[in-house]
Amino acid sequence: MSDARVNGNGDGGHAGDDHPGSSVPVQQGAPGEVIDVRRGMFGARNGGDTSGYGGLVRTVRLPGATPRPYGGWFDEVADELEGALEEQGVAPEEVIEKTVVDRGELTFHIARAHLPRVARTLRDDPALRFELCTGVSGVHYPGDKGRELHAVYHLRSITHNRLIRLEVSAPDADPHVPSVVDIYPTNDWHERETYDFFGLIFDGHPALTRIIMPDDWQGFPQRKDYPLGGIPVEYKGAQIPAPDQRRSYS
Repeated sequence: MSDARVNGNGDGGHAGDDHPGSSVPVQQGAPGEVIDVRRGMFGARNGGDTSGYGGLVRTVRLPGATPRPYGGWFDEVADELEGALEEQGVAPEEVIEKTVVDRGELTFHIARAHLPRVARTLRDDPALRFELCTGVSGVHYPGDKGRELHAVYHLRSITHNRLIRLEVSAPDADPHVPSVVDIYPTNDWHERETYDFFGLIFDGHPALTRIIMPDDWQGFPQRKDYPLGGIPVEYKGAQIPAPDQRRSYS
């Protein structure tokens, strides 16, 4: 394979570029999957919407899979990852649920059981060499039935100056994802924070504990269905209730 630091046009590729460097434009994938329709500015469902945007209707849509060619080094990374999985005796279609190129970024959606295998392959394969995981972020999509919780990993190749993402999902009823701390030790605290705020349980983590909320805290504050909380206050002689008692934003 040619030097991975050179893109299809012969120019040096950069991870932050809007396009991966090829003259072949990335095709638009499937229109995506609608997981919710939000109404109003804040999604208030109980009571009137006082934001002035009560008539606003917004569709929440997750990007669909992108067809080949992706353009530039995106295809090189995808080819190398799929080839490495085949060498390990694993069918790529069983591991990679879909590949998405959206807003100039490459994301592999991985079946959660295969996350450690993919992470190790991306780290160790000489043509990939994504040596650094800059963290894992949690996302909660209550309308994405059966996969409400998402974990998003940001991987950077210092060798090849590339940036990609891995994304795995888990249902609310079974919020388990394999830990990658033994592969990327810097994820130790990131996995703890994601557990603390979203309730994702990273199996195999050496010490999965809350790090911001108190140990006996009930619930996970950054889930979309978590109550707003707050305390009632007095203002000009009137008692104003806490936000979650005034209207629902869930």
